[in-house]
Amino acid sequence: MKCKNFPKLLAVSALLAFASGAAAQQNYPNRPIRFIVPNAPGGSTSIAARLIGEKLTESWGQQVIVDNRPGGNNIVAGEALQRSDPDGQTILLVTAAHVINPILHPHKQYQVFLKEFVPVATLVSTNYILVVNAAVPARDLKEFIALAKAKPGQLNGAVSNTGGIQHLALEYFNVLAGVKLQAIPYKGGGPGMIDLIGGQVQLAFNNSITVMPHIKSGKIRALGIGGESRLSILPDVPTFGESGLPGYNVKNFFGVVVPPGTPAGIVNKLAAEIQRAQKMPDFKEKLAAQGVDPFINGPEAFAAFINAEVAKYTKVIKAANIKIQS
Repeated sequence: MKCKNFPKLLAVSALLAFASGAAAQQNYPNRPIRFIVPNAPGGSTSIAARLIGEKLTESWGQQVIVDNRPGGNNIVAGEALQRSDPDGQTILLVTAAHVINPILHPHKQYQVFLKEFVPVATLVSTNYILVVNAAVPARDLKEFIALAKAKPGQLNGAVSNTGGIQHLALEYFNVLAGVKLQAIPYKGGGPGMIDLIGGQVQLAFNNSITVMPHIKSGKIRALGIGGESRLSILPDVPTFGESGLPGYNVKNFFGVVVPPGTPAGIVNKLAAEIQRAQKMPDFKEKLAAQGVDPFINGPEAFAAFINAEVAKYTKVIKAANIKIQS
């Protein structure tokens, strides 16, 4: 038997749900925020999480606790977020691996990361720098491309792992420049940098945080910035576009996502507070000192950025025929 008051009950339920969501947004956050980071302590991801966490703590009076959950190539951290309540009290830092892993591993848990988690805001970005061992004769990007074309497959580049962002940065360069640099995978960026300095490999695509000390020491040389603008800490190093290779724009990024089902009001409130912190002079100064820039996108723009990155790296992975055993 159909209840005559059913439409009214639905309307009342909807109003109660709206009121509950509004109250949750107004009271958010009402306890410490857990900020999951998918890497070990001490790295650039932890630094960025702590910097933004300090700003959120100052603003809201609730402590932001960084919870490092390395392992499983981001799966451990992602599953930890999945198990949390969709109330904005647990957030996850994601990087370019969030985009790349689902392309390389279409049958694994990575698909959940891409499709189910709710984008909140991007935090920071760092453009990749092409650096070479000091003994490499090329002094600029044009000379390097000419050298690579004269020696196809003979110039070796250190990458932190097969299929990672450094590897794809190298392969994207191969595609656009029409060269054949050879990727040499290492177990992390540190060992690869040691071999680059020692001359066992000739080049690398890496971020400013990693390479700046060695550029200053003269052990390696920067040939180009793989982004849209020069870096303030390397003002004399041109972008690839300025050097005659337009269209190259590879950056690692850090962003924040929350579990599916998190109310839109909480997502927007968190995004707005992150964006406010990103515009603070002291926050920007701390990032600039490491060659890292604030990367400001809200939920919709972050989602669009992820889609564009997926399209770009799908093409790169296909062109380079990169395959990872699943």
